[in-house]
Amino acid sequence: MAKKKKEEEQVEEVVTTTAPVKEKPVKKNSWEIKDRTYLLKGNKEPLTLTIPSKHTRRHSLLWFDADKNTQRELRYATNMSSPFVDEQKGEVTMGHIIFRDGILSVPKENIGLQKLLSLYHPMRDKKYQEHVPQRVAQDQLQDIEFEIEALNAAKNMDIDHAEAIVRVEIGSKVSSLSSKELKRDLLLLAKKNPQLFLALANDDNVQLRNFGINAVELGIIKLSSDQRSFHWGSNDRKLMAVPFDENPYSALASWFKTDEGVEVYKSIEKRL
Repeated sequence: MAKKKKEEEQVEEVVTTTAPVKEKPVKKNSWEIKDRTYLLKGNKEPLTLTIPSKHTRRHSLLWFDADKNTQRELRYATNMSSPFVDEQKGEVTMGHIIFRDGILSVPKENIGLQKLLSLYHPMRDKKYQEHVPQRVAQDQLQDIEFEIEALNAAKNMDIDHAEAIVRVEIGSKVSSLSSKELKRDLLLLAKKNPQLFLALANDDNVQLRNFGINAVELGIIKLSSDQRSFHWGSNDRKLMAVPFDENPYSALASWFKTDEGVEVYKSIEKRL
């Protein structure tokens, strides 16, 4: 079987950084000696990816020491236990920092590289992150809790609210769904993207946009052909103008919250 070819990737962007002033390095006597694994973020798995291992004009590798009030130069020397240039004495052997298939494993004996990656490197938590099982478990637990909350909200949601949320996902096709199909799609959305679902469920404008779309579909009000204004469907009297470069139904939803809009909303509600 032919193996999937992955492109060799190398970081080219210029990185300028200073560590947060309040963040201090882990004290030497509190450093836990253990093997460590680092993973590229975003589920990226290039064949190889090399990140800067020394300070250059193109790739800034500096760390601001708040205690000394100075920038300290960093580099990865395979024969040194410190990543700071000012602490590396004698002849140094430079090393490369290479992720293979999105992973870099560093044994406990290589303290210099571990500290560079875990504490000081400007790409930490941006391009890559240290694999910490407890953090993974915490993130997974949070995802599960979001999913449970979203599914419970979807299960107990009334049909109008459900229609408003599903419309965001599939558009006007929601009008042709049966109640069971609508409930199914709602639960699937809650399961697939619980955080988005909860955000939509708590967004008043989602329901107001759906209310406006229903009113247009039933001919109670109408949107002009240029989508710049709404009118009564019966006599073509203008209700509101759509602000430039704004979605007409989002503008209508906001207008329904105004004094004039509230009265129109109530009138439409009676007809619906």
